[in-house]
Order: sequence, then C-alpha cells, then structure tokens
Amino acid sequence: MRNNKIRWIAQTAVLIALLIAVQYISRPWSQLVTGSLVNFVLAAAALIAGPVSGLVVAMISPVLAKLLGIGPVWQFVPVIMLGNAVLALVYGLLFRKAITLSGTNKYLTFGAAIPLAAVLKAGVIYVGIVKILIPTMTQLKPPQVEKMTQMFSWTQLFTALIGGGIAMLVVPAVLSALRKSRS
Repeated sequence: MRNNKIRWIAQTAVLIALLIAVQYISRPWSQLVTGSLVNFVLAAAALIAGPVSGLVVAMISPVLAKLLGIGPVWQFVPVIMLGNAVLALVYGLLFRKAITLSGTNKYLTFGAAIPLAAVLKAGVIYVGIVKILIPTMTQLKPPQVEKMTQMFSWTQLFTALIGGGIAMLVVPAVLSALRKSRS
C-alpha cells in the first residue's frame, strides 16, 4: 500500500514536471501546439496515474501557465481549471471502465473518451469564459473580445482532440513499459 502511494506521488510529480516543461518550451509556438501538448499531458496523467492524478495535474496546469506568462487573465484560470478537470476525469473514468471490458466494447469506450472529453472541456470553457466572463469585462475592445472568443471556443475543442489522440497513441506504450519495470 505504501509503495502504491509513493508511486502515485512520483508519477504525479513527473507528470507535473512534464507539464511545466511542455508549457515552458512551447511558449513561442501557437496555441494549437501548446494546447495540444498540455491536453496530452492531462490525458496521460489520468490514464497513467489515475483520475485523481489527472485532476491534480489539471488543476495545477492553468496556474503554472499563468505564472510562466503564457496563461490568460487570472479571472479565466478557475474556468480553465474546471475544463481541464472535466477532461482528466472523463479520461480517467472511461479508461478505468474500458480496461474491465473486452473486445469491441473496450475499444469503443477508449474511442469515446477522446471526443467526449474534448467536447465537455471545450463546452465548459466556452460557456464559462466566452458567454459569462468576457461579457462582464467592459474594458475590452472588440478586437480583444474577438481574439479571446477565438482562443476559448473551437481552438479548445481541436487542442483537446489532438492531445487525446496523442495520448491514445503514446500512453499504451508507457503503461506497457511501466508494467515491465515492476516485474
């Protein structure tokens, strides 16, 4: 039991470190690249270390992004945390369910996780930021509103889909390597 807790803490810490590295290294690149990589790490955390680890990494991600100077205004951080949490929990819970299944049902459940998590995350962020927060920010000029609306609508869906796709390609190999290292 103690070894499992230590393993969970170590895996979560490594995933947070990977997240920081991804956010820092990809700062000069587009939101599409950075967002896809961040969503990959969020999905990987939930799939490798479990839903709670995914949740921890998801909640820390937007705060670290803001502290690194790549995040949005502080008012948006709680909404992004919630969107990330939804993504990580959907992946973590559906993955746990999928590994108990066999055959086609197993792969359908894995396959459903990507679009479901992406749509839910994008929906939470779109409603929270575009529909609720941006309209209250009266100091914003129309070009700023347009840019923020673009950043927090379809782009969120695309980056979540891409990140989930990368995770589904990479994570099985990581899990296999982890199983081999334990035996």
